[in-house]
Amino acid sequence: MTLPVLVDSHCHLDFPDFGPEVEEVVARAHEAGVGLMLTIGTKVSEFDRVRAVAERFPYVYCTVGIHPHEAESEPETDTATLVELAKHPKVVGIGETGLDYFYEHSPRAAQERNFRSHIAAARETGLPLIVHTRDADDDMARILEDEMGKGAFPGLLHCFSSSPQLAEKALELGLYISLSGILTFKNAGELRETAAKVPMDRLLVETDAPYLAPIPKRGKRNEPSFVVHTAAKLAEVKGVSLVELAASTTENFLRLFSRVPPEAVRRA
Repeated sequence: MTLPVLVDSHCHLDFPDFGPEVEEVVARAHEAGVGLMLTIGTKVSEFDRVRAVAERFPYVYCTVGIHPHEAESEPETDTATLVELAKHPKVVGIGETGLDYFYEHSPRAAQERNFRSHIAAARETGLPLIVHTRDADDDMARILEDEMGKGAFPGLLHCFSSSPQLAEKALELGLYISLSGILTFKNAGELRETAAKVPMDRLLVETDAPYLAPIPKRGKRNEPSFVVHTAAKLAEVKGVSLVELAASTTENFLRLFSRVPPEAVRRA
């Protein structure tokens, strides 16, 4: 049986949660029909580690960026540094970056400065911006609209779990929406309603592994192979087959992450 080809558009294969198992984790993903994985940068100071994972596996690409949690603890990184690091052929996106007012591990002002420097790098390179947003809908909408007014840039809201209003604003600005295992959770009714309204050509799927394992893997360490469960739930929400959902989200990924050659996606 030919499996539908999926892309895990957001995972963290460099994290110690995977450690020496990373080869087996990647192999299991391929066996499950995951044809490409995007491992995400969260600290510029550890970018070498992220890049090394992408260089190790032909079907893994990466991004460069500073997570909002790290906006104060990381050395302040200017746009030029991000642009220079993004020249590596395996780097296909800028981020993750954004705002997180739930934990507030970094001051809001530092988060905003960090976010805006990443947006400028996305605009300059043409690479998509990977946006993390939590409990910051008003400021997120304000900054995205303000920055888009300075010049368009591609991007997505990753692991989306915010309000329907922020989803509408992101779509209005030309951004994509990526859904994680949260979509499968019992208490995620509003998120499923929001996902049902997002156009098929603006949707991506992800794991955010090692976090947020979907039902029926809840409570386990998440890994890219589990993206199949999120995709199945999204297909149900959209009223389409898993094959159709996989084809659409993979096509969307390749359109957005245009530095990834289509032949880079491993077919079954």
